Amino acid sequence: MVLTLLLSLGLLTAPARAQTTPTPTRQQPLPAQQVPQPTPAPGTQVSPSTNVQGDVRPLPTIVNPPKPDGRVRADTTGLRVGGTPDSVGLGVGRKGAVETTVLYKAKDSIRFEVQNKRAILFDKADVTYGDVNLKAALITVDYERNLVTAEGVADSTGKMQDRPLFTQGAETYQAGRIDYNIKSKRGRITDVVTQQGEGFIHAEKIKRQPNGDINGLHGSYTTCNLEHPHFYINASKMKLIPGQQVITGPFNLVIGDIPTPLGFLFGYFPTPKSNKRASGLIIPTFGQAADRGFFLRNGGYYWAANDHIGVRLTGDIYAGNGDRFGGWRGTAEMQYITRYKYNGLFSFGFNSNPIERTFNSTDANTNPTYTPPSSQNSFFLSWRHTPVPQPGGGRFSASVNLTSSNGAYQRSAVFNQRNYLSAAFQSNITYSKQLRNAPINYSLQLSQTQDTRLGTMTANLPDLTVGLARQYVYDILKIRPRKAYEQLAFSYNLTFQNSLTNNVPARLLNSGSIPLLGGSREPYIVPIKLGNLSQLLRNSQTGMKHDFNITLGSYTVKHINISPGITYNEVWYFKRLEYSYNPLARAVAIDTVVSFNRLPTGSANINLNTSFYGTIIRKGNHKFQALRHKVTPSVGFSYAPGKLPGSAAFQNVKLDDLRDPATGQLYSSNPLYGDGVPFPQFNNFIYGVPLNRSNRRLSFQLQNSVEMKVRNSDDTTGTTPFNKVSLIRDLTFSGGYDLGRDTFQLEPISFSFNTEVARKLTVFINGSLNPYQQDSLGRLRDKYLWQQSKVRLARLTSASLNLSYQFNPSQGNRKSAVKRDVAPLNDPQLGAVTPLNPYEDYVNFEIPWELNTTFGLTYQNQGPLPARFGRVRPGPYTAASLNLNGSVKLTESLRFGFSSNYDFVNKTPAFTRLDLTKDLHCWQINGTWTPFGPARGYFITIAAKSALLQSLKLSRNRTFLNNL
Repeated sequence: MVLTLLLSLGLLTAPARAQTTPTPTRQQPLPAQQVPQPTPAPGTQVSPSTNVQGDVRPLPTIVNPPKPDGRVRADTTGLRVGGTPDSVGLGVGRKGAVETTVLYKAKDSIRFEVQNKRAILFDKADVTYGDVNLKAALITVDYERNLVTAEGVADSTGKMQDRPLFTQGAETYQAGRIDYNIKSKRGRITDVVTQQGEGFIHAEKIKRQPNGDINGLHGSYTTCNLEHPHFYINASKMKLIPGQQVITGPFNLVIGDIPTPLGFLFGYFPTPKSNKRASGLIIPTFGQAADRGFFLRNGGYYWAANDHIGVRLTGDIYAGNGDRFGGWRGTAEMQYITRYKYNGLFSFGFNSNPIERTFNSTDANTNPTYTPPSSQNSFFLSWRHTPVPQPGGGRFSASVNLTSSNGAYQRSAVFNQRNYLSAAFQSNITYSKQLRNAPINYSLQLSQTQDTRLGTMTANLPDLTVGLARQYVYDILKIRPRKAYEQLAFSYNLTFQNSLTNNVPARLLNSGSIPLLGGSREPYIVPIKLGNLSQLLRNSQTGMKHDFNITLGSYTVKHINISPGITYNEVWYFKRLEYSYNPLARAVAIDTVVSFNRLPTGSANINLNTSFYGTIIRKGNHKFQALRHKVTPSVGFSYAPGKLPGSAAFQNVKLDDLRDPATGQLYSSNPLYGDGVPFPQFNNFIYGVPLNRSNRRLSFQLQNSVEMKVRNSDDTTGTTPFNKVSLIRDLTFSGGYDLGRDTFQLEPISFSFNTEVARKLTVFINGSLNPYQQDSLGRLRDKYLWQQSKVRLARLTSASLNLSYQFNPSQGNRKSAVKRDVAPLNDPQLGAVTPLNPYEDYVNFEIPWELNTTFGLTYQNQGPLPARFGRVRPGPYTAASLNLNGSVKLTESLRFGFSSNYDFVNKTPAFTRLDLTKDLHCWQINGTWTPFGPARGYFITIAAKSALLQSLKLSRNRTFLNNL
């Protein structure tokens, strides 16, 4: 019982178990061979059980030896003992601090010095009490002084082995010596190493207080987990509050055992025991920008409002020069999350940048170009809201990206290349719901698109969609389904949209050949500001569209699938364009008239398709065993009646004395314009101009795929003797023939080809073929190419080719293949500071090398071009570019990466970047160099890996933001 009490160390924070009292252990008499003997003479044999000399320790000195007493009595354990009563109370039941089971062991032996009131555990001693564990080469319990001592031992080389290791819960202390007072619950530890959060604390001496606080002398703090760290923060005094914080006195930074002058009067390092978020300051970085002077960047405050909301407020400030302030930037971010419901991120940035040039260029070019910002102030707003799908409920989601119309914020305050080069932004706010117990769903959407290069913006406010799911007639009429009508069904979809844009298109009639009163012959952009609101509203477009679909089912007749159907559509507009000819001005005037306009269209269609195969099978055992060609032809016919009752899509206007500049004759004398020249009444409207005319169109499509069966040389069990290899994934031809037209009935034929070679090379080709002849001006003639003297089936009008190849040892099933991990997402976390390095990316040091290539080629047939002096005929290849990106592992910790693009049409490299990453165990070096182009510059950072010391870094840059 006393041993149990002593080995408990008086313990620190053991949970109380008053209802349980450990059962005393009955102590058996020691056998004669285990009774301690005097020190043996030299040459004593080694005990095979303990691998040490048979007890070479001297017998303890007996202090005040007891006088023998012949009386025999029973102690509390039930043993009958004789002699003097136990002076230390071994035979008396004591009530001590032990409130749970104590486990103890030692590899060599445990010696009890009862008279000296000590217990000694030799060789890999281990004591466990509740959540407390103590391990050491030697543990001594002196219960007369209430002292527990743990220490290591030196081996034959003098190196310490089995140093004391103290663990309580998540806290771990490794030291050269541990002294702990059971009664006062104070401890002294020398040469200690302990982990607190992400950091490690080294100290010559520490004293542990009863409340758990620790005072340290000559200590250091680091995030390097080596026994001899690469760097540390050196302080003469420190105080540790476990699970909360580390506070130091004056400190300085030591790197590679070299003291640096970097330090401060005090240090504060939070070491949260749990994952609970905390508020705190965000330390800014500093540097020199070539265009705005010295800066402090990304400094501010993070506020953890609660478990669901985190707010980050940061800012930049630029010193400029002696005459002009360099400007500033502020950013506010709020991330919110509610588990199993939704999460989102809202951010807003505002930048104030001087328009005038602050510094002269340091470019080697003596006359560098300088593009000043178009506006002093710019902003960027972003909002992302993502709900968790739940059955039977509505879904609200948002993705908003809004910036200054001139794109100044992207060019002057964004530290990311992808965002810097982005010119188009889209925003969507959507609420959708499926009604319970009803086949109706609806969606309300607000959307916006923005192009900062052109300064255009288009907003759909609102965009409403209501849909009725497919309904079967027999289910509605509550009748028994029969084969004749069981597949008869219908569906309905309603769309209402209001569009607002600042892009005003040019007003032209017949490509500008007819004079027009009012309007502009060139498109123009209306600046977005409050004073132009009335003009923006005049350019708004509103419309409603109804779509009815009737499904008559699908039937199979002798391997042919037949699918008939009927569609009916209506477009509603609430205004129209009205044209009138002014003979005095010899021009046409256009007025916008508010009215209700209904434009119906309808059609019936039938589609037939089937599939057939051609197979070649080789007899015997061959590497290439079989070849299969699959063909899927389909034919469709659609019919649309002539005019359905509704509003006219065109207005015929007589141009009496106006001549056609192309032919020189009067429009009134042209038989094509006997009723007048038709002008569209809904030109540039939101749904276009529905054509309500007769249509009899025949469509066709032919799909092909080719596969080969290859013997599997790796199969030894016979379960998978063959593998399928795709030679042609897809080869499709499609076209149409319009029986309702009088001319050009055969439509252009489109084709696409897709395949993969050796699971590495991907090939994709698409294009268009025209079967009609051309005249010398490039105009089509209603004659086929095969009708001319030089017979041709079709003329290639446009085509595109895309090739991609991946040289990557991580692909395939080879034994040497290295599996590549998926790069982690860059989704922002609560309180995570946005990285300043715009070239930061995921690095996988397990891949020895990789190279990805992509080649794109676009072809456009320019047709015949009339001879004219000084005219340069454009080439048929409108675009041709090669993209290369890859990386190579130079050493175990050094990786080099690159990406480049070359434009063969303009004969210039478009974008080139070189990356270098060096892993220094607890540090990392990232470097990027863009040698030329609008984003030229370099960025290099040496930083500690730990997020706790994210401000401990050195950055040097000359980026695309400050290289002017």
